[in-house]
Amino acid sequence: MNATPSTAKALSTKVREIRTAFGIDIGGSGIKGAPVDLATGEFAAERVRIATPQPATPSAVAATVAELVTSFHLPSDTPVGVTFPAVVQHGVARSAANVDSSWIGTNIETVIGQAVGRRVVAVNDADAAGFAESAFGAARSTRGVTFICTLGTGIGTAMVVDGVLVPNLELGHLEIDGVDAESRAADSARDRENLDWDQWAVRLQRYFGVIEDLFWPDLIVVGGGVSKHHEKFLPLLHLRAPIVPAQLRNAAGIVGAAALAAAAH
Repeated sequence: MNATPSTAKALSTKVREIRTAFGIDIGGSGIKGAPVDLATGEFAAERVRIATPQPATPSAVAATVAELVTSFHLPSDTPVGVTFPAVVQHGVARSAANVDSSWIGTNIETVIGQAVGRRVVAVNDADAAGFAESAFGAARSTRGVTFICTLGTGIGTAMVVDGVLVPNLELGHLEIDGVDAESRAADSARDRENLDWDQWAVRLQRYFGVIEDLFWPDLIVVGGGVSKHHEKFLPLLHLRAPIVPAQLRNAAGIVGAAALAAAAH
């Protein structure tokens, strides 16, 4: 979403005027979607999940998304947003994680839009989740700079400034102490190296300390499956900014995609 801080209030107003949007979360194992009530950030109907086709080529994924969308009776003007596991630059996939490499260089919005017969807004999956937390979750009352990250197999990152998403910040790949940050600080590193919570917290402290020195966030939000154990590691961190667990969990991608589609609409 291309916007400046001066347009944030106008975009928020647009989202309020559109009551419902449809969000789709494309992952390596499943494609999930639901309509989202934009007043509350909650699903307006039960979520539907369809297994991601293998291989996950553009045509196969687009057909699956079309199947998912047609399972709902959506008004023709309903905004549709999709998350995608890649850097997404102006609708075009510049990388591909857990999907077929043929997506690289493909316009996601065009391919999926043609399949569903609707205008589609595509966004990086971490960006969608981060925007959802900013709009409806743990950071909904925060002004200024919010840094959101998911700790899982890797480190997904997003940044929202006064309600405006700064897209495609691959800050899990910062080089810190000579190594890729997520190779040491992701939850997968904790599992792989059998680290206890205190040992892992030392690595998280180093990572978030660098983030603070570079961006001075007003709030840090931590998501990913490990966030359900937040009481075991977040209190071990000593940072300038408050650091809190994400609230939307698995719903964040769908909610964020829907909200961003409504804002762009």
